[in-house]
Amino acid sequence: MFQPLRVAPSILSADFMNLSADIELVESADAGFIHVDVMDGHFVPNLTMGVPVVKQLKRIARIPLDVHLMVSNPLDQLPWFIEAGSDILTVHAEALGEGELERAVDLIRSSGAKACASLKPNTPASALDAVIDRLDMALVMSVEPGFSGQSYIEGSEDKVARIADMARAAGNEAMLIEVDGGISASTVERVAAVGADVMVCGNAFFKADDPAAELKRICDLGNAARRAAREA
Repeated sequence: MFQPLRVAPSILSADFMNLSADIELVESADAGFIHVDVMDGHFVPNLTMGVPVVKQLKRIARIPLDVHLMVSNPLDQLPWFIEAGSDILTVHAEALGEGELERAVDLIRSSGAKACASLKPNTPASALDAVIDRLDMALVMSVEPGFSGQSYIEGSEDKVARIADMARAAGNEAMLIEVDGGISASTVERVAAVGADVMVCGNAFFKADDPAAELKRICDLGNAARRAAREA
């Protein structure tokens, strides 16, 4: 928490007919991660990419693949995405029953990948209680998952602040906090100020006139907001 801010452009907003070029664009802009949204059409009402795309991305990517599993059966699918080369794997707490979130986190970490757990907007931060001490990252959804281009849900920063407090209390201050949904230059400051480290940006990056300049602007605004918060 409160680490130098990183942006993870979401390739859901990229040009899939020119994906290799867009990956080069992401990397040349000094992005922190490549965010890969995997949707199964069941857990969320959309269907996107799967294991073959992750395997191809792994062949060309020079920065970590941040793979977000929006699927109803993550324990079944985790081995596939581990084998495909995911560097960070995110599972949703809502898709896992009692004891299953712990199993998923342990499976990810034992594979050598980084473990992240995500919460939908209406899911309380307390859903992470059982794993907060060993997560590498927590993802706060600031829109309802399923589609890109949605507007930031006001008040999402409160959950970010709560998770930051939980991680500190658990002695896991190295844990990153990621926010996904409506993040842009107009919203980054409010989440960065309370502990968010990684900003998932889709349209804010890929639709910008100058994506690299926009990424830098988002990082600069976020880092300034966190400095101001520390000094307040």
